[in-house]
Parts: sequence; structure tokens; C-alpha cells
Amino acid sequence: MDTILYVTPLLIQGAGLTIIITATSVAIGCVLGLIAGLARLSGNAVFRALGTGYIDFFRGTPLLVQIFLVFFGIPGLITEVQNWAMASWGIEPLIKDPNLPILWAAITACSLNSGAYIGEIFRAGVQSIERGQMEAARSLGMSHWQAMQYVILPQAFKRIIPPLGNEFIAMLKDTALLSAIGVEELARKGQLLNADMFAPFEIWISVAFLYLLMTLTFSRLVDALERRLRTGDRG
Repeated sequence: MDTILYVTPLLIQGAGLTIIITATSVAIGCVLGLIAGLARLSGNAVFRALGTGYIDFFRGTPLLVQIFLVFFGIPGLITEVQNWAMASWGIEPLIKDPNLPILWAAITACSLNSGAYIGEIFRAGVQSIERGQMEAARSLGMSHWQAMQYVILPQAFKRIIPPLGNEFIAMLKDTALLSAIGVEELARKGQLLNADMFAPFEIWISVAFLYLLMTLTFSRLVDALERRLRTGDRG
């Protein structure tokens, strides 16, 4: 019990970073997802192919591999390209240090991953709106994008609140994979404390409890928001 009381404040620090990374990644992912989702619905074949390719790649590969690709792979590629340009053309390297700061690499990888899943959520939400809504908006003189902005997306957003909440919770748990590159989020804090104290049960049960506390809290918040939106619709 004394061990749990000692490690909990330290683990809460890691939990705070976990929430920051999750919230930032999902917020950026919403922007990327909206763009990708609308691209998939576009009548332009190029946009549709780009949106589909992005979503398929990041949904079809493990997040851990994506983290390694962003943190190790991209800087390595930049270095190789710069070395080739130097050897072939005598061009001095434009980027002296291609390595991303560890926190930025973590947020970048998680945002790209989250954006792919949110893209599918947005696509499904838009397609769930009755086709007559778009036709009615166009008959009133709105352009396609005006109808999407003022008629379709506001209705779709209400419908995608539950899956967006699930994506937030899934990403919150998936941030544990960032411990592989040394980000001191909750899981990494547990690893470091266990290496110092070797109290695996006390430390990992505390980590599990904090994850459970966070996921239950956000689940209740999403449920409350969903009920509020339903009440607003009835009103």
C-alpha cells in the first residue's frame, strides 16, 4: 500500500502527458480526418485516391510501426537524400538535424493514425445523412460546399460523437506504445518506476487503475454530450 501511495503522484504526471498527447493528436486528427473523409467522397478521382490511400495506409499498418517510421525512418530518409545531394551535386544539407523532438514525433505519429480512423468516421457520418438534405439545400441556391458546411456536416457531427469518443479512448490507451521511443507518458513512467523499485504488481495495478479512471471519465463525458445533443434536437 505504501508503494502505491508513493508511485501514484509520479504516475499522475505521466497520465497528464498521456492526456495532452491524446487530446492534441485527436484534435489534429479531426482536421486531417475531415479532409480525408471529404476527399473520399469527392467526385475528383485524384482527391478520392489520395484520401483512400492515406486512410488505408494508416488504418492498415500498426501504430507502433508508424511511430518508428516517423521517429527513425523519416529522419534517416532525409539524411540519405541530403548525403546523396551532397555527393552528386555538392549541395550543402539544408536540414542540419533532421531528427524530430521526441514529443513532436509522438504527436505527429498519433495524429496521422487518428486522422485515418476519424476520416472513416466522417465519411460514414456524411453518408448517413439522407440524400434529400443535399438536394433540398441545392434547390435553395446553395453550392455543394455551402450545403455541406451549413446542412450536412452539422447533422453528421451529432451522429459521429459516439465513434469520435471511442477513437479518443482508443488513442488514449494506444499512447502506451510511445514508451517504445522513450516518451514518458503513463506506461513509460510505470516502466521507469518498476526498474527503480521492482514492485511490479503495485506499480502496474496503479497504472491500470489510472488508465481505467481516464477512460471511464471520458466515456461518461461523451455520454453526457450525446444526451445533451439529443435533448437539443427534441427541443
